[in-house]
Amino acid sequence: MKFKIETLGCKVNQAESSGLGAELRRRGLTPAESAEEADFLLVNSCAVTAESVRKAKQLLRSLRRRNPQAKLVLTGCWPQAFPEDEFGEADLVTGTKNRADILAWVDAQMPQNSAAARISPYESGDAFSTLPCADTTRTRAFLKIQDGCNQFCSYCIIPFARGRCRSMPPDRLREEVHALAEQGFREIVLTGINIGFFGLDTGQTIAEAVAVCAAEPGFYRVRLGSLEPERMDTATLKQLAACEKFCPQFHLSLQSGSDAVLKRMNRRYTAAEYRALAQEIHALFPDAALTTDVIVGFPGETDAEFQETLDFVQEIGFAKVHVFPYSAREGTRAAKFPDQVPQSVKTARAARLNALACDIRRAHLSKMVGRTLSVLVEGEKEQNAQRYSQGHTPDGTLVKIFRENAEKGLQNSVICVTIEGYEDDCVTGHAVP
Repeated sequence: MKFKIETLGCKVNQAESSGLGAELRRRGLTPAESAEEADFLLVNSCAVTAESVRKAKQLLRSLRRRNPQAKLVLTGCWPQAFPEDEFGEADLVTGTKNRADILAWVDAQMPQNSAAARISPYESGDAFSTLPCADTTRTRAFLKIQDGCNQFCSYCIIPFARGRCRSMPPDRLREEVHALAEQGFREIVLTGINIGFFGLDTGQTIAEAVAVCAAEPGFYRVRLGSLEPERMDTATLKQLAACEKFCPQFHLSLQSGSDAVLKRMNRRYTAAEYRALAQEIHALFPDAALTTDVIVGFPGETDAEFQETLDFVQEIGFAKVHVFPYSAREGTRAAKFPDQVPQSVKTARAARLNALACDIRRAHLSKMVGRTLSVLVEGEKEQNAQRYSQGHTPDGTLVKIFRENAEKGLQNSVICVTIEGYEDDCVTGHAVP
């Protein structure tokens, strides 16, 4: 029996899909090359915006059309956040809490019954659920160590789709990290819905989780996923700075550079506090890359408030900025706010901020030219009939490594590369002998 998993959304979803795939292989199923040859199709959905749900619906219809005989399962944040929606194409629907039902359903040989929905709401005290990460074809392992969110930002549906904060227990964390090192991964990326809140329920800290990973001899690098600014204090940053294997890449969600907008968003920091954190990071990590997310056109955002965001982004000098026009999300408080910004204004503001973000990105990449940096090689590719290796620097920049004679066997090794140029979203160079 063959299966294929289609994943929408964030890196947490990707990590969970990898774990589901590993469990299905353990149960004797084989990955399919295409949807058409699969007996079992699974869609892991996202619900962060209405567009995310539209894409999931479109994908379900497409898969059903391409393979009418396959069993089709929908899981993820969409059904969890909106259990009353119609999921007509799916034979089985589960949320983010009931993924074990998928495996039980497979073990029962996917019974020929009518469509079933098994979506249970989250409750206080729910335990952290772990899925293995076992994709041995990759250099970097993404390990989910945290789930859920307690913040309830006014624009965000995630607390309803993921429940409250919960963390991987200490013993399980050590077991998972050791297993990944044994499988041959050389970099581990710790992910979660809100990993800055890792340990809130277990008494751990994110710095302690990094230390557990760094203690494994097989890992060259330890990296963190997206963080919330209010959980990164001086003590945590100093502990991270003392870890030689820690990669100084900080994705700190900003969302707005205007205090008034941040307050309406129910974000728990001010622009001044964010600025102070950015300065402290650069003081402790001179080679750090600071990246972020920004929402433009939030309800009530004035021209002056948007200009505050432009000025703030310019001042901080982010290595990369992901720009999102505000999208009203059913079920959130912000969707009912007055003074919704017209779509034309949101589009124009997004274009202005994206143009600034591109200039800042190019400036960040250009500063790397002439430097020799360590790169963890992740694979070989080809461009214009010339083969090259590629990998990432400690700060997360993608590097294309060109050589006159492409050497093989470099994957999973760290090499030194002299940076000679840059392209749209990466730098290029040659390996140092």
